[in-house]
Amino acid sequence: MTSTLPVPPTVSPAGPAPAAPPPADRPRSRWPGFVRGRADDAPWIRPCLLALLLLTGVLYIWGLGASGWGNAFYSAAVQAGSESWKAFFYGSSDAANSITVDKTPGALWIMALSVRIFGLSSWSILVPQALMGVATVGLLFTTVRRWYGPAAGLLAGALSALTPVAVLMFRFNNPDALLVLLMVAGAYAIVRAIDNGSTRWLALAGVFVGFGFLTKMLQALLVVPAYALAYLFAGPPKLGRRIWQLLLAGLAVVVSAGWYIAIVELVPASMRPYIGGSQHNSLWELTLGYNGLGRLSGDETGSVGGGGGGAGGGMWGAAGPLRMFDTSQGGQVSWLLPAALILLVAGLVLTLRAARTDRLRAGLILWGSWLVITTAVFSFMQGIFHAYYTVALAPAIGAVVGMGSVLLWRRRRNAFAALTLAATIAVSAWWSFHLLGRSAGFLPWLRWTVLVAGIVAALAVLASLRLPTRVAVATAGLALAVVLAGPAAYAVQTAATPHTGSIPSAGPASQGGGFGGRGGPGGGPGGWPGGGRGQRWTFPGDGAGAPGGGFPGGGAQPGGTTGTAPGGTAPGGTAPGGTAPGGTAPGGGTGRGGMGGLLDAAAVSDRMKSLLAADADRYTWVAAAVGSQNASGYQLATGDPVMPIGGFSGSDPSPTLAQFQQYVADGKIHYFIGGGNGGFGGRGGPGSGGSNDSSQISEWVTATFTSQTVDSVTVYDLTAH
Repeated sequence: MTSTLPVPPTVSPAGPAPAAPPPADRPRSRWPGFVRGRADDAPWIRPCLLALLLLTGVLYIWGLGASGWGNAFYSAAVQAGSESWKAFFYGSSDAANSITVDKTPGALWIMALSVRIFGLSSWSILVPQALMGVATVGLLFTTVRRWYGPAAGLLAGALSALTPVAVLMFRFNNPDALLVLLMVAGAYAIVRAIDNGSTRWLALAGVFVGFGFLTKMLQALLVVPAYALAYLFAGPPKLGRRIWQLLLAGLAVVVSAGWYIAIVELVPASMRPYIGGSQHNSLWELTLGYNGLGRLSGDETGSVGGGGGGAGGGMWGAAGPLRMFDTSQGGQVSWLLPAALILLVAGLVLTLRAARTDRLRAGLILWGSWLVITTAVFSFMQGIFHAYYTVALAPAIGAVVGMGSVLLWRRRRNAFAALTLAATIAVSAWWSFHLLGRSAGFLPWLRWTVLVAGIVAALAVLASLRLPTRVAVATAGLALAVVLAGPAAYAVQTAATPHTGSIPSAGPASQGGGFGGRGGPGGGPGGWPGGGRGQRWTFPGDGAGAPGGGFPGGGAQPGGTTGTAPGGTAPGGTAPGGTAPGGTAPGGGTGRGGMGGLLDAAAVSDRMKSLLAADADRYTWVAAAVGSQNASGYQLATGDPVMPIGGFSGSDPSPTLAQFQQYVADGKIHYFIGGGNGGFGGRGGPGSGGSNDSSQISEWVTATFTSQTVDSVTVYDLTAH
């Protein structure tokens, strides 16, 4: 028998050969990870988030160009900032830097940079606003998810995205879009600070507030108490350190906003534009007066028609605890406000015995304080108030409803939680039924569908105590459809409607009262708060007045509809001013522009453009016109600087009569435009206490120069004597 032994491997004298290197990994695409999300996420989370962001983008961007310049007051400043870095820094209304807008310019900076990159168009101005809306929804999801999970985050984001006023403002070029994004960013920073007691995150929250101030001044501070309460209550460090950290965060607010105030105040007035909205060329005055504390007290020198938001109502409606639910504001933002308040109380009750640092209660404190404080300020402020301000409530409502719904749903086997959820659904369905009834001609079938489905969903939630999980999930889906149906319908209608002018409104026309452009929320098309129809209201320079509420230069409410004044007439009947020398104010004529060009830009004909374009390079300003909106229409049409006499409302002393006469003597202004839209042209409206320099300039021009009429617009050649 023979055996075969294994042959040992041959070994090289140099030693064993090195092992072959493993095959190089092929580069992996990041797209699967992007779609799939985090490794520990359920498979449905990231696709749902991407769908939410995509649909939000479509809702906010689709057909955006139909709104043209949106608010031409800001579009003109964006155009000026895209041509002059000085105008960019100060937020000047014109590239020749005669006067600024009546806000700090943070929001203008982003739009002006977009115009510098992509050229001047409605898309380059409005698309950045829409993208801010998408970013707000994504950041809100991230913030709420951190403590309450992805379902609450998705619900919060969807509710905020579909709030009608949010759809309006993220498709518009007012500063509110950037302001809301910065406030949500600040809330995210507070959440991160509470997670680990980080001073850096607290300071970053302060920076976001500071830049919010540079966007829309004191309104950015409304969320500061909510930030402070949440961290003071739930921050991990000991009390003394928490207080010290909050003081440092306050310092971050001061530094991030104060650098700009310091520069503007320290630069000599002769080297910068006049600060619009102030009577003494001061950013401090603008901050604390007309655009700040004056909004709370109603003492706003130079404002549009003064304050008057007391119990009896005024130009801006009646102040009081139910203001957010009235006809002007209800359809804009209040669809889920009752639900948010119910869920906030219920959530605090359920977390009452939790530890001080409990994250669930901290979230309710953060977003609930934002909601309650901002609602209270908006409800009781006596000065200028517009319905679109309520966009600042949309993230808080979405967050509280998202968090509260998930918190109660997880405890639905508890009778208190189930009863509260059912009551919330029923109340939301009833309130949607009521709001939809204010626009009786808009989808009349929807209100009854929502009401019936809401009752069914509420009963089903009660029954879910004993139902299988799948049936319970179907019940939750029905409840979600009920609460979203009304605001979603208004949101789509808002996105499908072009919006222009200074006071846009979301949703279809409503019955009752309301400022409303384009027949927005108010009693009939363009109705004013509390006013009857067909009344007459006159302001300086309007002469005998115009049916439906005339302002200087005639014209209708924003969007070309007629409106009525509060109570039917202005205080004291006809406002002082009557007619200007010569029988008509320089604003007489036809032309477009809400409130005589105060709230909407002038429509400029081709003949008028050709007239202004002639020899435009020889002049610093091709024309001057009373009121920034009036001037903005001509500036955007020609691309050349047009001086807005008196700023937004025509009540700022910029320029004075002596300054204007010197400009004319130096050959810096070619034309004075009087026809079609005269702005207030007087004392900033009854009781505003503003300057009357614009009236003096108008009177001097009409007495000194010969007029000509170009397509119903009265024009004075200031170079011809």
